[in-house]
Amino acid sequence: MTTNEYNLIVEQYANRVFRYIVKTIRDRERAHDLVQDSFEKLWINSRDISFSKAKSYLFSIAHNTMVDMIRKENRQVVTEMERMPETSHSKHYSDLKEILDEAVNKLPEMQRSVVLLRDYEGYSYEEIGEICNLNESQVKVYIYRARVFLKNYIGQMERVI
Repeated sequence: MTTNEYNLIVEQYANRVFRYIVKTIRDRERAHDLVQDSFEKLWINSRDISFSKAKSYLFSIAHNTMVDMIRKENRQVVTEMERMPETSHSKHYSDLKEILDEAVNKLPEMQRSVVLLRDYEGYSYEEIGEICNLNESQVKVYIYRARVFLKNYIGQMERVI
Protein backbone atom coordinates (compact mmCIF):
# COMPACT_ATOMS: atom_id res chain seq x y z
CA MET A 1 0.00 0.00 0.00
CA THR A 2 1.32 3.43 -0.89
CA THR A 3 1.37 6.50 1.34
CA ASN A 4 -1.49 8.05 -0.62
CA GLU A 5 -3.57 4.88 -0.23
CA TYR A 6 -2.82 4.83 3.50
CA ASN A 7 -3.95 8.46 3.81
CA LEU A 8 -7.14 7.61 1.93
CA ILE A 9 -7.81 4.75 4.37
CA VAL A 10 -7.33 7.16 7.29
CA GLU A 11 -9.79 9.65 5.79
CA GLN A 12 -12.39 7.02 4.97
CA TYR A 13 -12.31 4.84 8.06
CA ALA A 14 -10.98 6.75 11.07
CA ASN A 15 -14.44 7.86 12.22
CA ARG A 16 -15.98 4.43 11.61
CA VAL A 17 -13.26 2.67 13.61
CA PHE A 18 -13.64 5.23 16.40
CA ARG A 19 -17.45 4.79 16.51
CA TYR A 20 -17.10 1.01 16.62
CA ILE A 21 -14.59 1.11 19.48
CA VAL A 22 -16.32 3.80 21.54
CA LYS A 23 -19.67 1.98 21.30
CA THR A 24 -17.99 -1.19 22.47
CA ILE A 25 -15.87 0.09 25.36
CA ARG A 26 -17.83 3.28 26.19
CA ASP A 27 -14.69 5.33 26.89
CA ARG A 28 -13.84 8.07 24.40
CA GLU A 29 -10.26 8.63 25.60
CA ARG A 30 -9.32 4.97 25.38
CA ALA A 31 -11.09 4.75 22.04
CA HIS A 32 -8.91 7.56 20.68
CA ASP A 33 -5.82 5.70 21.90
CA LEU A 34 -6.98 2.42 20.37
CA VAL A 35 -7.71 4.07 17.01
CA GLN A 36 -4.25 5.64 17.05
CA ASP A 37 -2.65 2.29 17.89
CA SER A 38 -4.62 0.58 15.12
CA PHE A 39 -3.52 3.07 12.48
CA GLU A 40 0.06 2.83 13.71
CA LYS A 41 -0.01 -0.96 13.29
CA LEU A 42 -1.56 -0.53 9.84
CA TRP A 43 1.24 1.86 8.87
CA ILE A 44 3.95 -0.46 10.16
CA ASN A 45 2.54 -3.31 8.04
CA SER A 46 1.46 -1.15 5.09
CA ARG A 47 4.04 -2.64 2.71
CA ASP A 48 2.61 -6.13 3.25
CA ILE A 49 -1.07 -5.16 2.86
CA SER A 50 -2.88 -4.57 -0.39
CA PHE A 51 -5.14 -1.54 -0.60
CA SER A 52 -8.19 -3.74 -1.30
CA LYS A 53 -7.73 -5.60 2.01
CA ALA A 54 -6.82 -2.58 4.13
CA LYS A 55 -10.34 -1.93 5.48
CA SER A 56 -10.78 -5.48 6.73
CA TYR A 57 -7.24 -5.53 8.11
CA LEU A 58 -7.77 -2.21 9.89
CA PHE A 59 -10.95 -3.35 11.62
CA SER A 60 -9.30 -6.64 12.57
CA ILE A 61 -6.40 -4.74 14.11
CA ALA A 62 -8.79 -2.40 15.95
CA HIS A 63 -10.89 -5.28 17.25
CA ASN A 64 -7.89 -7.30 18.41
CA THR A 65 -6.21 -4.27 20.00
CA MET A 66 -9.44 -3.49 21.86
CA VAL A 67 -9.80 -7.08 23.08
CA ASP A 68 -6.18 -7.12 24.24
CA MET A 69 -6.73 -3.90 26.19
CA ILE A 70 -9.86 -5.29 27.84
CA ARG A 71 -8.09 -8.50 28.80
CA LYS A 72 -5.14 -6.63 30.24
CA GLU A 73 -7.41 -4.60 32.46
CA ASN A 74 -9.46 -7.64 33.47
CA ARG A 75 -12.55 -5.67 32.72
CA GLN A 76 -14.39 -8.21 30.64
CA VAL A 77 -18.01 -8.10 31.54
CA VAL A 78 -19.69 -11.46 31.37
CA THR A 79 -23.41 -11.17 31.40
CA GLU A 80 -25.57 -14.24 31.53
CA MET A 81 -28.58 -14.13 29.30
CA GLU A 82 -31.47 -14.10 31.68
CA ARG A 83 -35.00 -12.92 31.32
CA MET A 84 -35.40 -9.35 32.50
CA PRO A 85 -38.40 -8.40 34.61
CA GLU A 86 -41.31 -7.23 32.49
CA THR A 87 -41.78 -4.09 34.57
CA SER A 88 -38.22 -2.83 34.10
CA HIS A 89 -39.30 0.34 32.28
CA SER A 90 -41.96 2.94 32.93
CA LYS A 91 -45.03 2.80 30.68
CA HIS A 92 -44.52 6.44 29.74
CA TYR A 93 -40.80 6.29 29.00
CA SER A 94 -40.06 7.18 25.40
CA ASP A 95 -36.27 7.43 25.01
CA LEU A 96 -35.78 4.23 23.04
CA LYS A 97 -32.18 5.06 22.11
CA GLU A 98 -31.19 5.26 25.78
CA ILE A 99 -32.87 1.93 26.51
CA LEU A 100 -31.27 0.31 23.46
CA ASP A 101 -27.81 1.64 24.38
CA GLU A 102 -28.26 0.30 27.91
CA ALA A 103 -29.29 -3.10 26.53
CA VAL A 104 -26.36 -3.22 24.08
CA ASN A 105 -23.95 -2.38 26.91
CA LYS A 106 -25.20 -5.42 28.85
CA LEU A 107 -24.28 -7.82 26.04
CA PRO A 108 -21.17 -9.99 26.34
CA GLU A 109 -18.17 -8.51 24.53
CA MET A 110 -18.27 -10.69 21.39
CA GLN A 111 -22.04 -10.35 20.93
CA ARG A 112 -21.80 -6.59 21.36
CA SER A 113 -18.98 -6.42 18.80
CA VAL A 114 -20.76 -8.39 16.10
CA VAL A 115 -24.06 -6.57 16.61
CA LEU A 116 -22.34 -3.19 16.40
CA LEU A 117 -20.46 -4.20 13.27
CA ARG A 118 -23.60 -5.58 11.61
CA ASP A 119 -26.36 -3.22 12.71
CA TYR A 120 -24.50 0.03 13.34
CA GLU A 121 -21.71 -0.19 10.76
CA GLY A 122 -23.43 -2.36 8.11
CA TYR A 123 -20.76 -5.01 7.55
CA SER A 124 -21.60 -8.35 5.95
CA TYR A 125 -21.37 -11.58 7.92
CA GLU A 126 -18.23 -12.50 5.98
CA GLU A 127 -16.53 -9.17 6.77
CA ILE A 128 -17.46 -9.47 10.45
CA GLY A 129 -15.99 -12.97 10.47
CA GLU A 130 -12.71 -11.65 9.08
CA ILE A 131 -12.61 -8.81 11.60
CA CYS A 132 -13.41 -10.96 14.65
CA ASN A 133 -11.65 -14.15 13.54
CA LEU A 134 -14.90 -16.12 13.44
CA ASN A 135 -16.53 -18.18 10.74
CA GLU A 136 -19.77 -16.99 9.19
CA SER A 137 -21.89 -19.45 11.19
CA GLN A 138 -20.45 -18.25 14.48
CA VAL A 139 -21.14 -14.64 13.51
CA LYS A 140 -24.77 -15.49 12.76
CA VAL A 141 -25.16 -17.32 16.08
CA TYR A 142 -23.69 -14.43 18.08
CA ILE A 143 -25.92 -11.93 16.29
CA TYR A 144 -29.00 -14.10 16.84
CA ARG A 145 -28.27 -14.53 20.55
CA ALA A 146 -27.61 -10.81 20.95
CA ARG A 147 -30.87 -9.91 19.24
CA VAL A 148 -32.82 -12.36 21.39
CA PHE A 149 -31.29 -10.81 24.50
CA LEU A 150 -32.10 -7.29 23.25
CA LYS A 151 -35.67 -8.30 22.47
CA ASN A 152 -36.14 -9.78 25.94
CA TYR A 153 -34.46 -6.83 27.61
CA ILE A 154 -36.50 -4.20 25.85
CA GLY A 155 -39.71 -6.21 26.04
CA GLN A 156 -42.81 -5.25 24.21
CA MET A 157 -42.77 -1.94 22.36
CA GLU A 158 -45.96 -0.79 24.10
CA ARG A 159 -44.04 -0.67 27.38
CA VAL A 160 -41.27 1.47 25.89
CA ILE A 161 -43.34 3.98 23.99
